[in-house]
Amino acid sequence: MGKPTGFMDYKREDAPAFSVKQRIKNYNEFHTPLSKEDQAKQGARCMECGVPFCQSGMLVGSAYSGCPLNNLIPEWNDLIYKGAWEQAYNRLKITNNFPEFTSRVCPALCEKACTCGANGDAVTVKANEYGIIENAYIEGFAAPKIPKVRTGKKIAVIGSGPSGLAAADQLNRRGHSVTVFERSDRVGGLLMYGIPNMKLEKNVIDRKIDIMKQEGVEFKTSINVGKDIKAAQILKDYDRVILACGASNPRDISVPGRDANGIYFAVDFLKSTTKSLLDNNLKDGTYISAKGKNVMVIGGGDTGNDCVGTSIRHGAKSVLQLEMMPKLPDERTEDNPWPQWPRVCKTDYGQEEAIDVFGKDPRVYQTTVKEFVKDKNGNLKSAVLVKLQPEKDKKTGRLMMKEIAGSEYSVDVDLVLIAAGFLGSESYVTKAFGVDVNARTNVATAEGSFKTNVDNIFVAGDMHRGQSLVVWAIREGRDVAREVDESLMGYTNL
Repeated sequence: MGKPTGFMDYKREDAPAFSVKQRIKNYNEFHTPLSKEDQAKQGARCMECGVPFCQSGMLVGSAYSGCPLNNLIPEWNDLIYKGAWEQAYNRLKITNNFPEFTSRVCPALCEKACTCGANGDAVTVKANEYGIIENAYIEGFAAPKIPKVRTGKKIAVIGSGPSGLAAADQLNRRGHSVTVFERSDRVGGLLMYGIPNMKLEKNVIDRKIDIMKQEGVEFKTSINVGKDIKAAQILKDYDRVILACGASNPRDISVPGRDANGIYFAVDFLKSTTKSLLDNNLKDGTYISAKGKNVMVIGGGDTGNDCVGTSIRHGAKSVLQLEMMPKLPDERTEDNPWPQWPRVCKTDYGQEEAIDVFGKDPRVYQTTVKEFVKDKNGNLKSAVLVKLQPEKDKKTGRLMMKEIAGSEYSVDVDLVLIAAGFLGSESYVTKAFGVDVNARTNVATAEGSFKTNVDNIFVAGDMHRGQSLVVWAIREGRDVAREVDESLMGYTNL
């Protein structure tokens, strides 16, 4: 432990964000990284606890606490305090294939479990991780490392999201020949088209993919396995197949008027913006635009927040965000103690921007849509909303949200974005490969395994566990790679 009193000597200092007026002018990332000197002080705040919950990744209460990748957080915090940046990078890479992604988009489960956060401000673990990986690219530590020996085994990874990329990276390091198939025109899956540039600029993805290509991973884009190429052909050409296609079925809203023009799934809205931005800097007019419109976002999660932030950058006239559940408390309650994940209200970047631009929080709680109203041309013109109240189901004991009679009211709306989550894997893929699915339409496996009911086919990521975080997808990709490697070689050192 480099500085035993560091957590008392230095206050938490995170990478400062640009002002709302600055950042909504473009789609770029909007934080200014700390200097190496300031980052070292933040590393010194780590207490190197006897029990470092930050890296535990274990179930505490009803949610996971700490990093699912079991990152060696106290070690690399101490190393950056001592100025040993290359060693810090090496320790980080032992557990995390893509710190350039997680340091930008992860909700930092590690920080929520930090011992410093029990009675004060947590260590800036996420910012420290960002400092380590970005310094590694500057100094050349993150340069390609080409495997010296090849095993002659061939593996197909279907899907290039974080789980597929992690599996490919691990198996390529082992010396297997890996080909990644992606149905979109660019590699990255939800990293590329599901997460806006403001959180993850796409040159960051391209930078890592270029390194993986140099290391020997082959990428084939614009190929939809199960449609453009038969599953049987993939199984014939490769020794093992990993399905990592994500949970791609968006949850819909079933109310009168749903067929009105102007209602879209959030994922389609976000993808159209990112694709147009990358193709021609939004000059082609083919993206779903919120400019001058009254926008309503249905869903209070990260994707809903991304829709709010993107709509503001388009130039929306107004933004309303619906949340079915009651507002969470602003601080931890007694039944939600540290190191449990804090069930508290979070105001994210999109909501911060809406408050600044429109003068109020866009979120409306305990509210849902009862009807969409169309004009004579079938275009959306308004929505009928209804207030909800929580009631316990007498049979199951579960909390259910019930309509409050007579609480209906109308709002003008031109554009609706449905960000209500995802239901599971897409059936054309699972049917093409003949794999079993469970009640949630995730691909079924035995507990603790990634092997499907079909020989030589494995599964990982959201397609396996359901919609989740990028950090969990990376963990799944690493774990499936280990199981695949062992099935091929009879043992594994991954």
